[in-house]
Amino acid sequence: MSVTVDGDKRGLVPVRVRRILRGPRPEKVPSLVGTACTLIGLLDIAAGVFPRFRASRVHAVAEVLPGTLGPLSAALSLSAGVLLLLLAHGLKRHKRRAWRAAVVLLPLGATAQFVWRHSILGALLSLALLTLLIRHRGEFAALPDPRSRWRALANFVVMGAGSIALGLVIVSAHPRRVIGSPSLTDRLEHVLYGLLGAEGPVGYTHGVDWTVGYSLGALGMITALTTIYLAFRPEHPAARLTDDDETRLRALLDQHGGRDSLGHFALRRDKGVIFSPSGKAAVCYRVVSGVMLASGDPIGDVEAWPGAIERFMDEAKIHSWTPAVMGCSETGGQVWTRETGLDALELGDEAVVDVADFSLSGRAMRNVRQMVKRIERNGYTTRVRRVRDLDDAELARVRRAAADWRGTDTERGFSMALGRIGAPGDGDAVIATAHKEDEDGTETPYGDLKAIIHFVPWGPDGMSLELMRRDRSADPGMNELLIVAALQASPALGITRVSLNFAMFRAALARGEKIGAGPVLRLWRGLLVFLSRWFQIESLYKFNAKFRPRWEPRFVVYRTSRDLPRIGFAAMQAEGFVNLSLPRPFTRRRPAPAPRPCAHLTPARPAEHEARAA
Repeated sequence: MSVTVDGDKRGLVPVRVRRILRGPRPEKVPSLVGTACTLIGLLDIAAGVFPRFRASRVHAVAEVLPGTLGPLSAALSLSAGVLLLLLAHGLKRHKRRAWRAAVVLLPLGATAQFVWRHSILGALLSLALLTLLIRHRGEFAALPDPRSRWRALANFVVMGAGSIALGLVIVSAHPRRVIGSPSLTDRLEHVLYGLLGAEGPVGYTHGVDWTVGYSLGALGMITALTTIYLAFRPEHPAARLTDDDETRLRALLDQHGGRDSLGHFALRRDKGVIFSPSGKAAVCYRVVSGVMLASGDPIGDVEAWPGAIERFMDEAKIHSWTPAVMGCSETGGQVWTRETGLDALELGDEAVVDVADFSLSGRAMRNVRQMVKRIERNGYTTRVRRVRDLDDAELARVRRAAADWRGTDTERGFSMALGRIGAPGDGDAVIATAHKEDEDGTETPYGDLKAIIHFVPWGPDGMSLELMRRDRSADPGMNELLIVAALQASPALGITRVSLNFAMFRAALARGEKIGAGPVLRLWRGLLVFLSRWFQIESLYKFNAKFRPRWEPRFVVYRTSRDLPRIGFAAMQAEGFVNLSLPRPFTRRRPAPAPRPCAHLTPARPAEHEARAA
């Protein structure tokens, strides 16, 4: 029995057998080499800094490592240790440039071992590691990560701080050879002068000043050389959605957009896209901290998903990125795990309201009903329309209000946010607005606009919540008012289903508060409630539950459990909860780009009830 996928005939071979046919995954040797570089680097630094370490009983261990006992050899040992530490992570990730640097460094270390220390064992150890690298050179073929030259500034700051800290250790490592009692300020001044190759105020006896001077000079040279290299190496910008990519994705969404409520979010401009060989399916992604992060299900025909997934995994492999998928459906999780051998973990639930079943009547909806009636009595009115029905002046007010009412400096959103309102291709999006004239007659740039909710299309008969924004001076309950208004207006717009927020770990929160819940489940729920102070986990669940939705599970797909912390951190960066960008004084100021013909970018994401991501 066989199936045809993207024109290829594939037998229903078990994943483990398919792995064997494709060959073993080359991970053990790079991991071993990276670990060896880390250990050797740490011992090299210790041998170059601490004279007692070099003269202790473990000198026999340090003797076979790159290092030396004289001033120049101490500097060489320190330099080799720092460089090996810098290369270790790249070697573990199969990076080709790290391999090239190690291949150049190890012969120099072996030469230093033999010429300066006459250590045959030390030279042989360096050459043995060099032989291992050359023998397995095919496993170090990963391409560079997306980056810019601003990495050079970050390297200068980090390496400079590390060099100063290590320099203070070097200056203070010879207490019996110091002349006088220099203060901390004198030692710091000596380090700063030494990094620049000059002599500082601290004096030593028995030639120790040469050892300290060479070591500090080596640290300064490494800092300068690595910064210069990063500043002048070629840039590898991150993948971005092009106009052609967007056109092809919109064509796929027109045919298959009703399958996944997150499909329209694939049109974010900060995502890259990989198409299947037939062009009938695509996977959108973003690379964050070495994690190739896809979101939602693949776009397009389910039969063509495996072709796009295979290309996604190949791209991750050649760059040595960690593959991961955030927020895929149960069907998507089954295809991902079947085709790749990855594992899946339930991440939370998506709240989906069937318009035909929604009503404000009944005891369960009493709180929402009372809140909506109270707000309406206060003079608020609502309007629900397609975005294409807004005139240019009103659309401009909506965009300005959405930008000004954003509660955070950082734009948030990745998997469940679009990042723009009113692009020419997004005319089918739905926007609900709340209005009220100010009692004192004060004019505002937004007119009588008080709150906004924006929905993106979910196939021909659905819509998916994208953002919620409101004026801080408006009455509480604006979000509830507008969601109810949108649900009540949905039949006239041809909408039968509405996707609301994503509730992370909803099942644990729901089961943990029920009677009879075990101690482990209660403890887990307590931890989630505690984390809700920063990430709105519980508040989003309770907000969604007000509308009596049905819950659709969403999953995270990952390679091994060891990758989960890294994937979680990358997801928080992508969603905007963690920002590792340079401080504002050092960020590059770029002129505002000219408007593109297919999109108008505006800040996205609500401050209250972050509309999608957890």
